[in-house]
Amino acid sequence: MPPSPKTPLPPYFGIDPAAAGAKLSPQIDTARFAKAASFAAKGRDDLAKRGYAPDGKKRLRKFSTWEICKYLIPVASGHFRRVLRTHPDLPQGTGEGGTKWFTLEEVLALRGHFAAEGAAGKEYQPWRPEGLPAKVIAVANFKGGVGKTSTAAHLAMSAALDGYRVLVIDLDSQGSMTSIMGGDVKDEWQTAFPLIAKDYARAVQAENTVRVAEGIAPLPFDETLTEASTISARDVIQSTHWPNIDLIGAQLNLYWAEFQVPVWRMALRSWALWDGLTNALTDEGILNDYDIVLLDTPPALGYLTINALAAADILLVPLGASFLEFDSTGRFFDMLYSTFASIEDGVNAVNRRDGLPEMKFEWDAVRALITRFDANQQTDLANVIQAYFGDFMTTYRQEMTAMVGQAGEQVNGIYEADYRDFNRDTYTRGRETFDRTWAEVKEVLLGTWWRDQQMAEKG
Repeated sequence: MPPSPKTPLPPYFGIDPAAAGAKLSPQIDTARFAKAASFAAKGRDDLAKRGYAPDGKKRLRKFSTWEICKYLIPVASGHFRRVLRTHPDLPQGTGEGGTKWFTLEEVLALRGHFAAEGAAGKEYQPWRPEGLPAKVIAVANFKGGVGKTSTAAHLAMSAALDGYRVLVIDLDSQGSMTSIMGGDVKDEWQTAFPLIAKDYARAVQAENTVRVAEGIAPLPFDETLTEASTISARDVIQSTHWPNIDLIGAQLNLYWAEFQVPVWRMALRSWALWDGLTNALTDEGILNDYDIVLLDTPPALGYLTINALAAADILLVPLGASFLEFDSTGRFFDMLYSTFASIEDGVNAVNRRDGLPEMKFEWDAVRALITRFDANQQTDLANVIQAYFGDFMTTYRQEMTAMVGQAGEQVNGIYEADYRDFNRDTYTRGRETFDRTWAEVKEVLLGTWWRDQQMAEKG
């Protein structure tokens, strides 16, 4: 009998050190990182512009009669067409035959008409109580790759399609959200950084007024603080290709805030560093300009994330249905507790000494959301996570579909994808992934607004 062939060894056996050494390039110096970064920047720009128009700008596609009647305005397509024929002053769309195509601006105008003239009791416009500020929603977890930016971007788009006015603030120096929204950010002065710097500048000015009166040397007020004092939140807000989504973008230099904020805090211990973003949104009336402010945070519990969490009314925590992400998210909640409880203890010790009211961080709601869910392989672990996190969890688990991946390759959200590029059933399933997530978040949003309204009416 011929000898049986030997089972091949695993690939990590038999590696020749000399051959391995011959494959190595010369030793790497720091300049090589600059070269790699330059190549990556060019590649990032090329890839990000896949979804752009030939003139280099990002534009939102149009929406068909079918989409409008199925997803955007609760009206039968036949009645929709009759209304357009009866009211030639309304947007008529473009295209031939029964299917017309409308810009989102036109869809919003049509929403307004149906809200004013349509059947009573139909939800033509989303509910929003008068006289109350926007709700701030932070999407955060200190583990990367859990779907924070994708979740935040699609929630912004969902809310915009629903008719809400949305401000997205990108606090991650990687700038992925900024790329999705087509933002153009040259340096840190076009990010949230000057808003936090301005808050510190105000604190320094107040402190120096006291110091001068007491004959104490004032704190330094450098060029950074002088420039930040002249910048308002509206100066750094830019419009996007979505008519009702605006953006405060991010770029790499925003990371400087993580080093600068603690330096400022050491110089002036009384500065409430966690309130910088909150003060920018409230003092300048930004919360009156929008319905929803969405904060996309970096994958770390740094000073930018602390500002986002302190500003938030609602906290969303995406995680995958894996042990490592469950474990990491549990540690994230532990860090939230220790961080914010420590701030409360420190501030309240001073407040009690000075006879001032105690402060307390509170959130309207917290929801952990399972993303990239595979029901065939992850249901058991997802059920375990649901059991341990309890009422923190959303009931819907956000499934990963081929459509989501394909849209991501084009640096687009699924709502920006043309359904004609897919089988209609594929499009419907892919869209449902984020429609159902938005439905749960919207329920929390409306519930918190309603509760605020009830409290306001009771005085």
